[in-house]
Parts: sequence; structure tokens; C-alpha cells
Amino acid sequence: MKHGVAFRKFSRTSSHRMLMLRNLVTSLFEHEQIKTTLPKARDAARLAEKIITMGKKGDLASQKRAASFLLKPDLVPKLFGAFAERYALRPGGYTRIHKFGNRQGDNAPQAVLELVDNPRDLRYELTTRAIGWDILREKLRRQAPVSLINQGAIGTQDIVRTERSLGFGEKGTLRPMTRWNLQKMLRFRDQDAFLDVSRKASDYV
Repeated sequence: MKHGVAFRKFSRTSSHRMLMLRNLVTSLFEHEQIKTTLPKARDAARLAEKIITMGKKGDLASQKRAASFLLKPDLVPKLFGAFAERYALRPGGYTRIHKFGNRQGDNAPQAVLELVDNPRDLRYELTTRAIGWDILREKLRRQAPVSLINQGAIGTQDIVRTERSLGFGEKGTLRPMTRWNLQKMLRFRDQDAFLDVSRKASDYV
């Protein structure tokens, strides 16, 4: 049985370590996307998840605890307003970590820590590109490139709508992994997100 591994030590005292993590979480809530080392990103993500859960509760006790944790008091309304509304239907998993290579100099592993569904969501952009590529690949099997250029990406919205509703193992236009990412991405988003994905996929085609 392992003991004393709740959080990494980071070669810091307890107070200094907590101040560092509070600063990372505050920066994450302010910018919704930050770059740091992978171990720091993992620990900051755990704390950010707990603070967002407080924001969803919305009671006075949670507001006091969140206000005492965040280093910028002006972020409290954002937490209990915009974030609580954004993640109201999401049961958890409010953060996402992307590995970002190693840092030059000490070779420390880096990562991008972001809030899910933020305006610059990396997974969102990568998935819409993959959707566009899969649709293009399928269209090139059926028609000549010149015809595709003249007609444009017709029917992209219908394809995205169909793929969104397909079950596991059902055959469609998109690759299984792309379809799975599309369904996860739109699970807690509104109709505007569906239209935006369709438009961006058409642009990539």
C-alpha cells in the first residue's frame, strides 16, 4: 500500500506547493488554457475539477471556499456563472490534458491543460479537421477531384447529423475513432455547436 502520494511534492514546502497549485488553477480559470509541466498539470487538474464542482453546487459555503482558494476574487462570478452553466449537464471531466513534448534545457515533459468546451478547445479543432478529412476521402472515392471542386462540400451537415446518431459498430462515412470523438464532443453541447462543427468540417473539405 502506498502512502503520502495524494499530491506530488515538487521539491517545495506544503504551503509553497499549494500556493503554486492555486496559482495554476487561477490561471486556468482566467485563460481556460495553460501550458505547464505534465506532473503540475495533473495535480492542478484534480484541484480544478473540485473547484468547478463547488461552482455547480452554488451554495454559500461553496462560494466562500472557492473565494478563499482562488487568487483572483473577480473569477468567482465566472466560476459560479459561466462555468456552472457550461458544465451543468456534465457529471465530471471538466479538464483535459494534452502532452506537449519536452522542455528544452531540462527535458521536462510539458503539457497543455485546458477546460473542456472552452473557446479554443484543441480537441474540438482536431476533431473537426478529422471529420473534414474523412468526408473528403469518402467523396473522392465516388467522384473526380474536379467535380468535387466545382460542387463543393455538399451534404456535410447531413453526414454529421447521421454520424452523431450512429451506434457502436454501425458503418458510416467517418472512421470509428473520429465518430466517437464527434459524439463525445457534441454530447453536452447545443445545436449551435452542431452547426459550427458542420461549417468547419465543410471548410476543411
